[in-house]
Amino acid sequence: MTRNTSARRRRRAAPSRFERAGRRAAALQRPRVVLALVLVLGLVSVMMLDGYLRSEVLGDHRVRTDASYDKVPQRILDGGPILTSTNGSMRTQSVPKKTIVLTFDDGPDATYTEKVLKILADNDVHGTFFLVGSMISRHPGIVKDMVAQGNEVGLHTFTHVDLSYQSDARVKRELTQTQLALAGAAGITTKLVRAPYSSEAAAIDNYSWPVYKKLGAMGYTSVFVDTDSDDWKQPGVSKIVQWATPKKNKGASVLFHDAGGNRDQTLKALPKYIKKMKAKGYTFTTVSGAMAKTAARAGSAQTGSAQTDSARADSAQADATQGSGQVPGGAAQRGTGIPPSSGTNPPGSARNVDQAAHAEATGTTLYEGKALIAAVAIAEWTVPALAVFLAVVGVAVMARFAMMLVLARRHYRQRNKRRFGWGPPVTGPVSVIVPAYNEKECIANTLNSLAQSTHPIEIIVVDDGSTDGTKEIAESLGLPNVRVIRQENAGKPAALNNGVRNASYDIVVMMDGDTVFEPDTVRQLVQPFAAPDIGAVAGNAKVGNRNTVIGAWQHIEYVMGFNLDRRMYDLLRCMPTIPGAIGAFRRQAVLEVGGMSEDTLAEDTDITVAMHRAGWRVVYQEHARAWTEAPASLKQLWSQRYRWSYGTMQALWKHRKSLVDKGPSGRFGRVGMPLVVLFQIVTPVFAPLIDLFTVYSMIFVDFRASLLAWLAVLGIQLVCAAYAFRLDGEKYRYLWMLPLQQIAYRQMMYLVLIHSSITALTGGRLRWQKLKRTGEVGTPTGVGR
Repeated sequence: MTRNTSARRRRRAAPSRFERAGRRAAALQRPRVVLALVLVLGLVSVMMLDGYLRSEVLGDHRVRTDASYDKVPQRILDGGPILTSTNGSMRTQSVPKKTIVLTFDDGPDATYTEKVLKILADNDVHGTFFLVGSMISRHPGIVKDMVAQGNEVGLHTFTHVDLSYQSDARVKRELTQTQLALAGAAGITTKLVRAPYSSEAAAIDNYSWPVYKKLGAMGYTSVFVDTDSDDWKQPGVSKIVQWATPKKNKGASVLFHDAGGNRDQTLKALPKYIKKMKAKGYTFTTVSGAMAKTAARAGSAQTGSAQTDSARADSAQADATQGSGQVPGGAAQRGTGIPPSSGTNPPGSARNVDQAAHAEATGTTLYEGKALIAAVAIAEWTVPALAVFLAVVGVAVMARFAMMLVLARRHYRQRNKRRFGWGPPVTGPVSVIVPAYNEKECIANTLNSLAQSTHPIEIIVVDDGSTDGTKEIAESLGLPNVRVIRQENAGKPAALNNGVRNASYDIVVMMDGDTVFEPDTVRQLVQPFAAPDIGAVAGNAKVGNRNTVIGAWQHIEYVMGFNLDRRMYDLLRCMPTIPGAIGAFRRQAVLEVGGMSEDTLAEDTDITVAMHRAGWRVVYQEHARAWTEAPASLKQLWSQRYRWSYGTMQALWKHRKSLVDKGPSGRFGRVGMPLVVLFQIVTPVFAPLIDLFTVYSMIFVDFRASLLAWLAVLGIQLVCAAYAFRLDGEKYRYLWMLPLQQIAYRQMMYLVLIHSSITALTGGRLRWQKLKRTGEVGTPTGVGR
C-alpha cells in the first residue's frame, strides 16, 4: 500500500512536459482574451463618441415650425432679446439704443472662426459666440483664444438639437456636456444660452416656452435676436449688411454665423458692417456688457443725480451679475451638474463686465472637461485614421481578388494544356510517411486508401506514443509495404523526421493520419519532381465532412484557398505553405534544411519557407487530391486555427532575415512574406473593423447605402468563390452558405487571428493540441461532392 501511494504521489508531482505547457497556456489565455475584449470595447467607444460628435449617434434633426403661442405671455413675446429668471419670474431685457451686440452661432469652426476673431480684434470689438459643444471639443484652442481676446461665450447645446423635442434629462445633458467642453477648452463655464433654431423672442411658442422657463430656473440667461443678417442664405455682402442694420437707431442683438457652411460672404460683410455702424455712432458690446449698460442707466434713473459714481458702479456690477444668471450660492451650476465657481476676472474691471457671464471652472468640472477634450482628440484622430487605413486595406483586398482571378486563370490554362509536362514521367517508388497519434478512428481508412495507390509506394506509419491502439490497428490490417514505427510521444515534427530517416526512397510524401488519398493521388503528386529544381510539391486538400454547416464553411474556404491563393503563389514562386494533409518532398532537400523543425507550431510553413531560402522551388499540383476530416465543432475549429495562425507568425518571424537575403531566399522575403503578412495577418486582423464600420453605418448613417456596399463586396467574393469552384470541378450548391460564412464563420476566424496576434505580441507559447476525430471520411469514392 505504501509503495502504491508513493507512486501516485510521484506521478502527481511530476507532470509531463505537455501537461506543464498546457497549464501555462491555459493560465495565459484568459488575460489575453480580456485584453482583446478591452481593445474592442475601447474602439467601439471611440467610434460612438465620434459619431455622437457628428450627430450620427443619438442625433435628432427634427425642427419644429408653425406652432401656436397662445400660452406664452404677451410681455415676453413683445419683450427684448435677453430672457432671465428672477425668483421664478421670467423677464426680458432690450439692448440699449445705438448699441450692437454682435452674436455668432454654430462655432467654433476651424476655417472661419479665427478669421472672425481677427476682424473683431482689428476693429477693437468684442462679440458673443454661442458655441456648439461638439465643436468646442474639436477645436479647444480656438475657444481659448476667443475668451482670452475678451469675447463672451454662450452655450448652443452639444449636438445642435431642437430643445423643444427633448426630455428634461436630454436638455440637462446637452448643457452639461457643453459646459464640460467649455471648461476643458478655456477653463470657464457660462450662464448664457441660445437654443438652436431660435430667433426673436416673438417666435417663442407653446413647446419652447416651458424649455426657456426650465433654463431660467437652472440659472441660465436665454439670448434671442433682434436683427438677423441671414448670412447663411449667402445673399451677397450688401444684403447681409443691410439686413443686419437695426432701424431708427434702436439697439439690437444681431445674428451672424461663424460656422455651419460657407461663410466667405460673412467675412467680407462683417468689417464693412462694423465700420458702417460705428460711423452712425453705434457702440459694440457683449450680452453681459449690454445688460450692465442697461442696469447702469436704470440705477441712475432711480437714485437721481445725487448718487455717487462709486455707488453707480456697485449697482451696475450687482445688477449685471444678477441679470447674467449667476444665481447666489452657485444654484445655476448645481442645476446643470456643474459645481459653483468664482468669476474669472477681477470685479469692477471693464473686461469683467463684458464677460460677466463667465465663471472659473474648478474641481471635478475642470478635470472632467479636460478628460472630455482628450477623449475627443483621440476619437478625432483615431476614427479618420482608421477610416483611411481601412480604405487602403479595402483597396488592397479588392486588388488581391483581381490578381488572384487573373493569376489563377493563367495557372489553370498553363497547367492544363495538352502539351504541358514536368518532364519525363516519375515512376520510381516513393515513401509515404503517416504520423499518427491516437488516430484509431481514421488510421484504417487512411492506410486502405494508400493500399489502392496506382503508384509504387512504401508506407511508414510513425506511431507517436498513441494510447488508443492505433499501432495495433495499423498492424492488424496486414497491408503490404506497411511499416509501423513506434516512438514515445514527441510531437508531429519528431514523428515526421523519424519517418524521413527511415524512408527508403528519395521522394517522401507526408500526410496526416486522418487523411484519405485517391488512388491516383501519389502519382499526380510526384510528377513535378521530374524538374530537378523542384524540392517540394503541395497537393490539393479537400474537406470530406462537408455536409454540416461548419464543414460547408470550411469547404468553401479550402476550395478558394487552394484554387486561388495557391495558384497565385505558385506563379509568383513564393508558395508559403505545403499542407500537412498532402505534400511531397525530396528527401535530400528535407535533410538539407534540417528536417521538420520543432521551433514553431506550423512545421509545414516553417519547412516550406526553409525550402525557398535553400533555393528549392515549391509548386502546387492541383490534380493530387487528398480528403481530410475538418474540425466538426467550433471549439475544435478554434483550437486548430489558433495553432495554425500562431505557428504561421512564428515561422515568418523565424525567417524574417529573408527580407534582406539575395537570390531565391530574398525573392520569398520580398514577395511572398509581404503577401502573407498583409493578407493573412494584417488584413484579417483589421477586417472586423471594416465590418464594425459597416454595422455602424447601417445603424447610424445610411442603412441603404451601407447595405448596398456590403452586398457589392459579397458579390465580388461570390464571383471569386464561384470561379474557384469551377476550377476545382466542384458543384455550386455550397455557395449559398457564403453569406452566412461571411457573417459568422469569418468573424470567428478573425477573432482567432486577433487572439493569436495578442499571444504572439505578449510572448505566449502554445502547445500541440489533438483534435477529436470521428473517422467519417472514408475512401474518396464514398465522399459526396
